[in-house]
Amino acid sequence: MGILSILLWTPAVGVLLLTLTPGQNSQLIRYIAHLFATLTLLLVCWLLHIYHAENAGLQFNEYFPLNPKLHSAYALGVDGLSMPMLVLATLLTSIALLASLTIANGVKGYHICMLLLEFGMLGVFLAQDWALFYIFWEVTLIPLFFLIGRWGGPRRHTASLNFVLYTMGGSIFMLISLLAISQYDLEHGSSLMSSMHQAARDMPRVEQVLVLLGFVIGFGVKMPIFPLHGWLPLAHVEAPSPISILLSGILLKMGAYGLIRAVVMLPEAAKILQPFLIFLGLFGMLYGGFLAWRQSDLKAMVAYSSVSHMGIVLLGVATLNEAGITGAVLQMSAHGLIAGALFLLVGLLYERTHSRNIQDYSSLIQVMPRFTLLMTLTLLAAMGLPGAVGFIAELHILIGSFSLFADAGSAIGVMAFFSVGVLIGAAYGIRTISLLFTGPSKAAMQSLNDLNASELLAAGILVGGIVLFGLMPSPLLNLSAATISQMNDLISQRIL
Repeated sequence: MGILSILLWTPAVGVLLLTLTPGQNSQLIRYIAHLFATLTLLLVCWLLHIYHAENAGLQFNEYFPLNPKLHSAYALGVDGLSMPMLVLATLLTSIALLASLTIANGVKGYHICMLLLEFGMLGVFLAQDWALFYIFWEVTLIPLFFLIGRWGGPRRHTASLNFVLYTMGGSIFMLISLLAISQYDLEHGSSLMSSMHQAARDMPRVEQVLVLLGFVIGFGVKMPIFPLHGWLPLAHVEAPSPISILLSGILLKMGAYGLIRAVVMLPEAAKILQPFLIFLGLFGMLYGGFLAWRQSDLKAMVAYSSVSHMGIVLLGVATLNEAGITGAVLQMSAHGLIAGALFLLVGLLYERTHSRNIQDYSSLIQVMPRFTLLMTLTLLAAMGLPGAVGFIAELHILIGSFSLFADAGSAIGVMAFFSVGVLIGAAYGIRTISLLFTGPSKAAMQSLNDLNASELLAAGILVGGIVLFGLMPSPLLNLSAATISQMNDLISQRIL
């Protein structure tokens, strides 16, 4: 068994042990869940240590045929696109479990679902067979349905059903596209990218466009792309804060990850749909920012800001050039850290006050200085402020968008829309900082406790990553550079 299989099945072993653990022993259940989440994180750290970033291809490949007639296989691999996502998934799972100490009801079922969700997420980023990819994609729906529907807020049943129906509806389009591709003679035993790239050469141009549209809908629901985002605000508001960390921090990235794979494999169709994708990216960026600005519910604000940030990712992917795709991949990591930190801090504040209405707060800097520092840094990073990792990502996407257009007027127009989106992000960020931490002191806020050691550790890791990679982005850029360069070459060969 290779290291990728060990990594993938470690959370599944944890699920098996939890099923055999008595439900009344909450302390042991938490210990087992934390142990296996930590082991998984350590395995990813070891994988990162032995990973060769200069190698653009798949590494640590594992391939075992499952059904020769259907050409399905247990195929795993990792490259510069999936490696950052593996680190992000395991890190945020561990932090989400740290933030789950307040879960008092159904502790056993909750932690089983958490580890099962991690198993599904890892499978999506490791799978190198489309059938296997689709199975893991659907596996993530099961624990999320129960995590939102069982441990969520007052409208949790509506939120969980809404999420599942949206995602399953999108999955139908993705499945249709996969079945359309399967009609062609694929090169089995290779990667997702190379097999679809080979199949695309034999597909008529119209069919390529229809297949890519199916992928855009399927992956766009998860990202989410406007107007496929309807499930997101309600799911985020009603989900427990630890689940919101995973939803925004890593589940949305599954959609972006799949879309990048599909675009690289069907570049001619992507070129035809490029104006449409650019429009969706810019509109989603502005639309999400405006709605975030209008929210009084802190979780709803962060949820709509995710629509805006994922619109930036879509814009980067739609540029079909190296700078834009580099920015999109970097923005996926940046948003995972930023959104994870925001939902974590908002959840910790809600546990103390049982209110998410921003108007209920004022002058928290006096009683919660550590919380104030971390929240302010995260909100500044969400604005794309220089010194934070989000700035580096947005700069690459802006450069990629500008270089896409030979016509100066078109380039200036894209830059104008992009700049307006950044200004809107700054507006809701500054508004939140102002209402939370300044103004007259309220008596109800004077008894609040600041972050304790475990809370400070969890939030500090995320905020530290935001600042560290903002000041020294080279390790994060170099991790994906070779793979992105290879993707850019594949695109250039087909569309030039």
